[in-house]
Amino acid sequence: MSNILKSSVSRRTLLGGMAATGFVAAMHPYSLLAKENTAHLRLMETTDLHVHVLPYDYYGDRPVDTAGLARTASLIRGIRDEATNSVLVDNGDFLQGNPMGDFIAYERGLKEGDIHPVLKGMNVLGYDAGTLGNHEFNYGLDFLTKALAGANFPIVCANVAHGALASNPRDDKLMLKPYVIVEKTVMDGAGTSHPIKIGFIGFVPPQIMNWDRRHLDGKVNARDIVSSAKAFVPEMREQGCDIVVALSHSGIDGGSYTDGMENASLHLAAVDGIDAVFTGHHHLVFPGPAYEGIPEVDSEKGTLFGKPAAMGGFWGSHLGVIDLMLEREGAGWRVANFTTEARSIYKKDGRKKIPLTESQQDVIDSVKEEHEATLAYVRRAVGKTSAPLHSYFALVADDPSVQIVSKSQLWYVGEMLKGTEWEGLPILSAAAPFKAGGRGGPDYYTDVPVGDVAIKNVADLYLYPNTARAVAITGATVKEWLERSAGIFQQIEPGKPDQMLLDPQFPSYNFDIIDGVTYQIDLSQPSKYGPKGELINPDASRIVDLQFNGAPIDPEAKFVVATNNYRAGGGGNFPGVDDSVVILVAPDTNRDVLVRYIVQEGTINPSADANWTFKAMPGTSVLFDTGPGGKEHAASVEGVAIEPAGDGADGFARYRITL
Repeated sequence: MSNILKSSVSRRTLLGGMAATGFVAAMHPYSLLAKENTAHLRLMETTDLHVHVLPYDYYGDRPVDTAGLARTASLIRGIRDEATNSVLVDNGDFLQGNPMGDFIAYERGLKEGDIHPVLKGMNVLGYDAGTLGNHEFNYGLDFLTKALAGANFPIVCANVAHGALASNPRDDKLMLKPYVIVEKTVMDGAGTSHPIKIGFIGFVPPQIMNWDRRHLDGKVNARDIVSSAKAFVPEMREQGCDIVVALSHSGIDGGSYTDGMENASLHLAAVDGIDAVFTGHHHLVFPGPAYEGIPEVDSEKGTLFGKPAAMGGFWGSHLGVIDLMLEREGAGWRVANFTTEARSIYKKDGRKKIPLTESQQDVIDSVKEEHEATLAYVRRAVGKTSAPLHSYFALVADDPSVQIVSKSQLWYVGEMLKGTEWEGLPILSAAAPFKAGGRGGPDYYTDVPVGDVAIKNVADLYLYPNTARAVAITGATVKEWLERSAGIFQQIEPGKPDQMLLDPQFPSYNFDIIDGVTYQIDLSQPSKYGPKGELINPDASRIVDLQFNGAPIDPEAKFVVATNNYRAGGGGNFPGVDDSVVILVAPDTNRDVLVRYIVQEGTINPSADANWTFKAMPGTSVLFDTGPGGKEHAASVEGVAIEPAGDGADGFARYRITL
C-alpha cells in the first residue's frame, strides 16, 4: 500500500464500533425506552459509493477525508453499538464512478470467481441487502452479472426484466429477484428475542434504457418504479413481511407523479405497505434543506408522505439512518414511531473539512492489491499538453478542459462518418464541464499542469464512461440546444453591480458548449428553459449573434453534432435532441476517444478559442464562485476580464466580471 495512503487512513486499527467513531457510543433513546414487546430496529444505508472504497482521490492522486467506505465503516460499526438491533443496506451505484472501477472493467476484467473490489469492501461489513443503481449498467450486462456474483448479500431489483415486459409486473422475467425477505431476530426491551421478517425491495430509474441503450436494447426492459412497487409490495405482505423497506435508487421529485419518472422516491413512499424508504441517485442528503418546500416532504423530520426516509449523500460521505420503534401486533410487528438522520464522516469548519472518523483497517486491507494496481493504471502517461488544462472558469468562459474534449470528439466523429451519407455535413461538438465545483466542493476541479498527460488526467477531464454518439439536427435546434444550456445563468439587471451569475441548482454537466459556431449570451434576457428543460419563457432569446463560418447560422441547415450517449438519448431534456436524431452510435467511450486523440497528437494544445462570450452590458458586473486554485489561471482566461472579489461560501473563492 502506498505510504501516502497508509499515513492518512490507518493511523490506528479500529475494529470496535465505539473506538471506530472516536467516542463512547450512547444508546439511541428507542433502545433505552423499549419495553416488553417493543423493540428498537436501526436501518442503515450507504448509497452512490461509486467504487470509493478508500478515502483516496485517484484523479488528484491524493488521500481525502470526505469520502470512502473505509471511513463510513467506522460510522456503521459505531452506530450498530448504539442500537439493540440493526440492519445495513446499500442503495446502488457502487460499480462505477472512479478509476478503480474503470481499471477493473477495462483493464483487468472479472474472471469467474473474481470479486469486484467495492464488493470486497462491502462484504467485510455484513450488508443485509442491496439494490442496483443506474451506473451498474455502464459496463454491460455480462460484467454486471459477474460482479454481482461476488456479493455475499442479496441484491434485488423489481423493475428490470429480460425481454419484453408482461401485462402484469409479477409476470415479468426479472433480471434479479424483486425483493428479499430477511429473517432476523430482534431483542425487545425486556431482553426477550423474537423473530421478525424484514422485506427489502429495490428499484432503479427506468431511464437506464436511454442512458445505456447500447448495452440494454433488445436484452432487458425497465418498468415504472411505482407500478412495480404496487405489484410486489402486496405480495411481500402476503408472504409475511413485518416491515417493508424500499431501496429506491431514485431521487426526490416534488412534481406530480408521471409514469416512468426518474426521481420517484416521494411517490414510491405513498404506496400502501411500504414502511420506510431509502433514497439516493441525487447525491444529496436527506433529511436536510435540499428538499425544503416540497409538498408531502418534511425535510427536517425526514419523511416522504409521512413515512421515514433517508438519503446518505455519496461516495460514503454520509450514512443514512432510520430508527424504528416497533411494537408487537399479534404475531407480527408494526412501526410505532421513528426518527431519521444522515450522519456525516466529516464536519465543515470554514474552508476546512475535518474528518470525524478513522478508516477501518480490514476494509483497507480488502482492496490493497486493487488500489496499488489502480495507482499504476492512472499514472500511466499517454501524451503531453503545451498549456494548462483546468476547469476553474469553465462556467463563465470558453475553457481548455472542455475545448480538448470537443476537439477529440470532432476528430473521432469525422473519422467515423467517412464513407457514410453524413460525410460532408459540417460537424460541431458539444461538451460540458463535469468538475466545476458545485456540490463537489472547492477542490472539485480539473487542474493539469503543462507536461505529461496521464490516464488519471483523462479520467479527470471526462468523469463518466459515456459512449460517443452523433446527432443530425438543424441550425434552429443548435440554437435551442444553446438556449437550454444558458439556463445555468441568472437573469442580470443592466446597470446594477455585483449580481450573482450562476444558478446553484443547475448541474454543470448540462452546460454544453458547442464548438464550431460562435455566439454571445445576453444575460439581460430570462432563461427560455427551466432547470429540467421545460419551456418557461417562449419568447426569450439569450443566444445572440450565433454564427457558422462567420455568417448567421441558417435555421434550416443540417449539422452533425458530436456528443455522448447521455445527451443523445435525451439526458437533460434538451429540445430536439433524442434517439430520433441519432446517426452514430459509436463503440468507444468518450474517454477512450480522448486518450486516442492525445496519443495521436503527442502534444496537445488545449487553449480555448473564446467562441462564446457574454453580450456587453455597460455599468453591470456579476459575481461567481470557483475553487481557490483558479487564482493562478484567472489572468489567462480568454474572452472575459476576471478580477478577485474576496471569499465565497464554504471554501470557494469569489470573482467579478464586468460585462
